Amino acid sequence: MDHAALAARAAAVRHNAYAPYSGFAVGAALLCADGEIFTGVNVENSSYGLTVCAERNALFAAVGAGRREFAALAVYAAPIGADEGPDYTRPCGACLQAFSEFCAPDMPVIRLRSETEFTVTPFGELFPYGFTLSEKE
Repeated sequence: MDHAALAARAAAVRHNAYAPYSGFAVGAALLCADGEIFTGVNVENSSYGLTVCAERNALFAAVGAGRREFAALAVYAAPIGADEGPDYTRPCGACLQAFSEFCAPDMPVIRLRSETEFTVTPFGELFPYGFTLSEKE
């Protein structure tokens, strides 16, 4: 799957987000090594600590379905009702840490600014030093 097609999946699912507090709808599409795609959206909660990011929702759904190898991630955040975000979406530190358990440093992270405008950054460039209980190097 090409980057534009995965980006389109993240853009499409973003409209399902539940974001009444931040006003930012986030969609994520995670491409597994076997070609299956898992999507996720941010789900906010009035008890802010219970909010879950789109990226982790997609990752946890994939892991729950038995997937452990991933080929690419696309992420798109924009204000509700807007077609463009303020910048190219970057996953938060908690999401990057969760992905560090499974992703190679060269895995592409497709960061969208709009439904058609994106940039691609290697995972390791976004998160060069994650926490680990064992040496993976």
